[in-house]
Amino acid sequence: MVALAAAPAPALAEEPTPGLDQSIAADQPLASGRATLATGHVDIGPRYVDNQWTLLIHDGTQAQSVWRSPDETVLRVSDAALQAVPDDPAYAFLGVDAGKRVYVVPQVQNQEVVWLGWNTQDPRVMQTIDRGVTLHLLGVRGPGTLTTFLQSGNFAAPQVLWRSAEPAAQPFWVEVNTHTHANWVFSTPGVYLVTIQVSADLISGEKVSASRTLRFAVGDATSTDEAFAATADVPGPAGQAPVGHERTDSGEPSGGPSTLLLTALIGIAALLAVALVVVLTRGATAKRRAERERPASPPDGRS
Repeated sequence: MVALAAAPAPALAEEPTPGLDQSIAADQPLASGRATLATGHVDIGPRYVDNQWTLLIHDGTQAQSVWRSPDETVLRVSDAALQAVPDDPAYAFLGVDAGKRVYVVPQVQNQEVVWLGWNTQDPRVMQTIDRGVTLHLLGVRGPGTLTTFLQSGNFAAPQVLWRSAEPAAQPFWVEVNTHTHANWVFSTPGVYLVTIQVSADLISGEKVSASRTLRFAVGDATSTDEAFAATADVPGPAGQAPVGHERTDSGEPSGGPSTLLLTALIGIAALLAVALVVVLTRGATAKRRAERERPASPPDGRS
């Protein structure tokens, strides 16, 4: 069976998988050049690069761990990841018929498949964020669907984190110093572009946010060159601007609460000005009418 996970508000991504103890050194290098990661331990996580908050891939597939840019990295999901969807209503959220084979990057490591999770363990990140970060799925472009979920043991209900079939943004909360792996289920082989945002409140009071796009080549027949060449302008959820290769924000984003408040205040001021003009105009008109209708006083001033 597949060890195969909708949260309207930020869900809490629990850590049910044992054996995830790790630490990340502050001086781990940022590798350059293209890389295809097909097996071994890989995380996504926030990090500072040139004092800018961003989202990177932590590559632990070699003896010396490094960080990589998502633009220069393809995550290959080979045919070794194929598993059949269980005939169990608990997995109906996958939107795939029971018995159909799907590609599963599992929560518990399969040595023949890349093992993908996330962490909030970069030393500077742990020193600067206030309690944790929020991960959002902004959009997926691919030939099929992507579903990400957690499951504790064989009998616990799946905890769905992300479904590409859902139109709305899907955030979940990750505590500081967390290292978690989940099930990533791709319904169809091909190239997938998965845009993720990581945001946080810092202990300084500043807000930071960055969006990056992960590249997946799912299936042995899928070309990694095609995955590298794919355009990463994955559209965000309804009502949200398209996401490019990367967007990094500090403070309020464009169109955020401060901008909306300023716009509302300007509109209210304009309405008050119009109302004042109307009141003054009506007052002057009424005064002139009253003067015309007032009886003339006698010449000697007697009434």
